[in-house]
Amino acid sequence: MPDYRLVADTVAADIAAGRLGPGDQLPPQRRFARQHGIASSTAARVYGELIRRGLVVGEVGRGTFVRAGAPEPDVALAEPARVEVDLELNFSVLPEQAGLIAASLTRMLHPATLATSLWPGAAGGTPAAREAAAALLARPDWAPEPDHILFAGNGRQAIAATIAALVPTGQRLGVEELTYPMVKGIAARLGVTLVPIAVDDDGLDPAALAAAHRATPLRAVYVQPTLHNPLGRTMPEGRQVELAATLARLDLVVIEDAIYGFLRDDQPPLAHRIPERTIVVDSLSKRLAPGLTVGFTITPPWLTERVAAALRSGGWLAQRFALDASVEWVNDGTAATVQAAKQRDAATRQRITADRLAGFTVQADPRAYHCWWRLPEPWRAETFVAAAARRGIAITPAAAFTVGPGHAPNAVRLAVAAPPVETLTRALDVLAALARSTPEATGVE
Repeated sequence: MPDYRLVADTVAADIAAGRLGPGDQLPPQRRFARQHGIASSTAARVYGELIRRGLVVGEVGRGTFVRAGAPEPDVALAEPARVEVDLELNFSVLPEQAGLIAASLTRMLHPATLATSLWPGAAGGTPAAREAAAALLARPDWAPEPDHILFAGNGRQAIAATIAALVPTGQRLGVEELTYPMVKGIAARLGVTLVPIAVDDDGLDPAALAAAHRATPLRAVYVQPTLHNPLGRTMPEGRQVELAATLARLDLVVIEDAIYGFLRDDQPPLAHRIPERTIVVDSLSKRLAPGLTVGFTITPPWLTERVAAALRSGGWLAQRFALDASVEWVNDGTAATVQAAKQRDAATRQRITADRLAGFTVQADPRAYHCWWRLPEPWRAETFVAAAARRGIAITPAAAFTVGPGHAPNAVRLAVAAPPVETLTRALDVLAALARSTPEATGVE
């Protein structure tokens, strides 16, 4: 019987060659199994592998579709204006930031400076890097101790190292029932089982966390208290206090993903409440640029060496050049200038989103770079994603964020950071018109 990964490779080749285009629906798994002469269970693994690779999106009972991307030239559009825009990736690169960053990098190219920057990096970085990171990451009522900061190549590597340090293979990590998709991939590679914990309007439910831990003990918890991805919520003070008390009572360590915290620097992290049990994970990718990044972990003293060992063994260390560049960006004010500009930019884009999607059920913080759209009937998330793909617009269905089996919400996440404002506006108009129509009218059912 063919290896499921080889079968997945053939489908991936069809997608790469254009034989399967964005929005195309794959056959039901039983029919796919018959077509390829494989067992239904193998077909399920093939579809799972395609989802893991990011090539398709799927939801039980709804179907599996090729993910959005550049549409085929001959796709018929319902709208007269063609829009090609990525609302899946959420990286903001402002026009003015290149000049600011270039000035810092120019200074680093002096031979005397460059000589030291070409050495390998270390988990603990350099004293200058730790001081700069502490200044950069500080928020009201909370400032990390420089000696407790470790460095990874990026935020994903920081998350991977932290999970590896806290959760042995085969053990359980609690996560919000809707969570950052990369955590699912990281956990799978580390052999860690994710346990979905219910959320409400205030964030992760402490009572649900306690119940899950009583059922089968967890080794740690991963949460996004500030500008949750994808829901856009920020955990209020009362819920932070309640969650901190629950974590202390259960003797659990929490991994706090603070990647979007720079957009709400008025909000102290959960680490302010329970520093001895919190590892904060952050990076430069969102606040500066995705191509020049460093990941950070702020650890309690008793966990610092364990996380450092995971960074070293996983090959997740930050490079010395990137560390030295980050020191320049912090010390010369570049990081603060770009961060303030992105805060203004995010607010502008949220105002546009609220205006163009007025009348729909959209959940968003006015300072966030993403929003959560609960779709109107009769639309379902997967068919809406497929219809948007046929119009050249890439969006992400709720199933991408859902942990474990069960029904995904009938919603999509819109990441509004990347496209130019004019392009974003046109794309939102197309999506609003699409949502006011029906799947039958658009030819995607």
